[in-house]
Amino acid sequence: MKESSRQYAQEAYEIVKHAADKIGSRLPGSDNEKKFADYMGQKLKDIGIEPKKEEFTVSPRASIGGIPYAGWAGVILCVASYFARAIPYLWFAMAGFGVAVIIWLVFSVFLYKPWFDMFFKQEISQNVYGELLPDDGKYDYTIVLSGHTDTSWNWKHSEHAYKYKDKPVLGIIATYAKVGFGAVCFFVMAFYSIFQAVYYTALTVFQAEWAVICQYGAQYGYTNKFTTVYGVLDQIFLFLPIICCIGCFFVIMWADPNPRNASRGAMDNATGIALGYEVIKYFKENPEKMPANCRIIDLNCGSEEAGLRGSMAFVNEHKGEPILENVWNINIDSVADKDYFEVVIKDDWQFTRFDADLEKMFKETFNELGIESKTGGCIHNPVGGCDSTPMTKAGIKSVTFAAQNPVLTYYYHTWRDVPERFDMETVGDGFDVILGVIEKIDKFQQEKGFNGPQKK
Repeated sequence: MKESSRQYAQEAYEIVKHAADKIGSRLPGSDNEKKFADYMGQKLKDIGIEPKKEEFTVSPRASIGGIPYAGWAGVILCVASYFARAIPYLWFAMAGFGVAVIIWLVFSVFLYKPWFDMFFKQEISQNVYGELLPDDGKYDYTIVLSGHTDTSWNWKHSEHAYKYKDKPVLGIIATYAKVGFGAVCFFVMAFYSIFQAVYYTALTVFQAEWAVICQYGAQYGYTNKFTTVYGVLDQIFLFLPIICCIGCFFVIMWADPNPRNASRGAMDNATGIALGYEVIKYFKENPEKMPANCRIIDLNCGSEEAGLRGSMAFVNEHKGEPILENVWNINIDSVADKDYFEVVIKDDWQFTRFDADLEKMFKETFNELGIESKTGGCIHNPVGGCDSTPMTKAGIKSVTFAAQNPVLTYYYHTWRDVPERFDMETVGDGFDVILGVIEKIDKFQQEKGFNGPQKK
């Protein structure tokens, strides 16, 4: 960390400690999320930047927060399968239920589509942002520094891996094994219900045709083979639902519903919020350092952990407005692990590739500052998504900057995400990285102008 950055790094770390220790967990749409957003709004006001608040509705359990519901759905299918043996028509209801849950999982939990939000309890969340203009008020482009104010539910299986914190491989196996087993159990019961519904449909709707098929098949032994296979499958599922029920409880345990146990969010993402604020404060206090003809916005997004709802709300609120024209977005999300500085260039599950120009700038800045990373300074986000996705889809040049071990760890989305786990120096390095990238954005704009999101 540069000595000139120490003051801002110290202040950023103090914000992190305030968020984690004084405010605590900040689930999407919660009072504590609002409290932190208001706190950051006041911080902006303290340096002479008028904050703006934009509220929006969010359904916290409609996306990742609702994963335990899939576990309960699996338990229901397991129990109902025994009743369906006596009441075959129950398979049709079970199949429909299983298909509905799978559709919700794919589109809402995995792809973050808001289509099912209306069916879940809603809360009020908010985006809070402030803008810093050049002295003459004129600008050609905007740099948005974004982070999210909310935290995640406590992921029990990750937290339980704390006992393996000195043996990370065992921790990863323990976490993924439980969740993977539970997921398989749910899908086994869902697809078995669909299979049974199709089978009984054939028996009831196509009775005559089925009789002919069976008569013809009997000549070649096909019917007996099918009957044998079906009989074996039927015997297996006399006991398998009990095992699947146990597995589904692992899914239920995934996200602890108790808000008191939720993540304290020191790394994820009080660091991102603090760094965005300190950077805009730096330019407020050093106007001569401001990029030429540039406006800087500090954007505190709400409800990222509920499926990027804050960043979605921001781009939807300002669609077609000048605030989204010629914009570079540095999304800052979790800067704490000193050995894992990286630029996130793609959300695989969201099918979104982020800006290649910003990717190059971050990598060059890492090299200039002598920052070495075990990830090579670049990763894809393999699951879920980050706030760069809605920004990119809105025509904004965006990447996500992080310093976080990309593998599930005992502190990721657990109450163990506390300030004591990392130090101010790492946060300070993050501050230097962001300033270095902004210098490169300034140079790029002067030489080439705004060119929109670029993919390799």
